[in-house]
Amino acid sequence: MPTYIHQRPDWPALTWDAGAVAEALVQVRHRQGLLLGRMGALGFDLQAEAGLSALTREVVMSSAIEGERLNSDEVRSSIARRLGLDAAGLPEAGRAVEGIVEMMLDATRNCSAPLTEERLYAWHAALFPTGRSGGDRITVGAWRTETADPMRVVSGAIGREKVHFEAPEAARVPEEMRRFLAWFNQPAAMDPVVKAALAHLWFVTIHPFEDGNGRMARAIADMALTRGDNTRERFYSMSAQIEVERRRYYHELERAQQGDLAVTAWMVWFLECLGRAMDRAEEILSAVLRKARVWQRLTGHSINERQRVVLQRLLDGFAGNLTSSKYAKLAKCSPDTALRDIQGLIGLGVLVQNPAGGRSTSYALANELR
Repeated sequence: MPTYIHQRPDWPALTWDAGAVAEALVQVRHRQGLLLGRMGALGFDLQAEAGLSALTREVVMSSAIEGERLNSDEVRSSIARRLGLDAAGLPEAGRAVEGIVEMMLDATRNCSAPLTEERLYAWHAALFPTGRSGGDRITVGAWRTETADPMRVVSGAIGREKVHFEAPEAARVPEEMRRFLAWFNQPAAMDPVVKAALAHLWFVTIHPFEDGNGRMARAIADMALTRGDNTRERFYSMSAQIEVERRRYYHELERAQQGDLAVTAWMVWFLECLGRAMDRAEEILSAVLRKARVWQRLTGHSINERQRVVLQRLLDGFAGNLTSSKYAKLAKCSPDTALRDIQGLIGLGVLVQNPAGGRSTSYALANELR
């Protein structure tokens, strides 16, 4: 008896309980409508801010699922600069960050363009600009070869990996990907949200590259979801929710690989997880509205560029308390200038001094602006 679904003679004829999936789809589409309605009422600038925050979270968390920790400030910087948004005070992004940002923006901003071999090769090359994964050289910008067999899907720390399933041998990959791409590019025969769930599973099952398959599967799912949202802006992060539910994510992937081709459990879990991701988008909305309150408070007041840069960093989730020395470093100014700027912001009611004094003196946003 076949061990995995890709070994069955009727693969890839995946099936599911239409009633169960339809019920989950109705719920997620309802949440989607509410979320897009709220975000649509924000106005262009706040929509762009919400989209920047959501896409930053998506990139950071998609890598985190694979155990790779990216600097969120670098990710935000890369996305903002590519979209022509304010990146003042943010660090320049490294090559690893630029690559995954390039892939995610292409998947979402160019979601209506066909998905082709060449496009996937370009994504893969962007993910691995040095031709290495960690310290190991890998085949980049091409399907994996026999030297990479057997290709196992694992999770967990090095030395304690858990094998969830084994992908088809490399010789099968070109034909498997030809069928996948033909299906993905055909005119919409199913809801784009359902297609996102199926595309994710199908691509991960093939595992066509030596590395980066999980991140690319999530980018492909985001591509389908963007089509379903009917807007290029991303207001929620599926990867952030998958990271929260990582154990369940790998459990459902593993379960879907075994037995027959009925993948109802995976489809329902994916849709329900997506719904929870949309619910968590309230965090993004709250942060965007908080920024709006701060800048509204400053309407009619003159603040200098240093103050604007530091406030932007605080609003983007600055770690720890703000001190005059941190301010000086962020604003590239002297400690005395930093202290004058801080006192000015306190006078405008934007910052408050925390209770501890002396060498522990620090500052935070006023309570009503947090």
